Amino acid sequence: MSTYLITGANRGIGLEFCRQLKNSGNEVIAICREKSPELADLEVRIEDNIDIGNDGAIASLKERLKDTAIDVLINNAGIHSRNTLESLDFDDLLHQFNVNSLGALRVIKALLPNLKAGSKIAIITSRMASIDDNTSGSSYGYRMSKVALSMAGKSLAIDLKPKQIPVAILHPGLVQTRMTNFRGISTTEAVTGLLARIGELNLENTGTFWHSNGQVLPW
Repeated sequence: MSTYLITGANRGIGLEFCRQLKNSGNEVIAICREKSPELADLEVRIEDNIDIGNDGAIASLKERLKDTAIDVLINNAGIHSRNTLESLDFDDLLHQFNVNSLGALRVIKALLPNLKAGSKIAIITSRMASIDDNTSGSSYGYRMSKVALSMAGKSLAIDLKPKQIPVAILHPGLVQTRMTNFRGISTTEAVTGLLARIGELNLENTGTFWHSNGQVLPW
């Protein structure tokens, strides 16, 4: 049995992570801003009122978890706004950077004392962060903030390797969530694949950018 911490756990991919991990007998710590009825029904440990874009909230989380060992830290929380060139809102772009890029880094930095040699970190980014794969443009805030998140993951993989903590940079696929207007594969399929990639994660492949189906993605 391992202890998993999942951010953005109240719905979608995060909720499915909690469900699958709980059903397989693991300890689950679900982090969210506001718990949903579906999350409450899982009867996992819930730490709510946590906005990963807020330094004070992360300080509160650090205090709540001060003596809790974490085997796998899954940084899933994120936001998406549709920014076209014609509708750029720079405050909104900064908000996406604050949550999508800096939010995961806040969580990881705060909870490093809870990790040990052999613990793992998973960062849920997006194929939309691939520069080589960008053929449709637009979505400026989301694409740019997820590129920054992926770069943070790559640096973390290097910096944490001496501590024997590997880092996976993961794209879930196009998944049926509110963010995608419920197009794509099911959350069950996506999370099954993501957990398989986390299971394969080690110090030799740390820092790899994977699709949930196992494909290594271009940067």
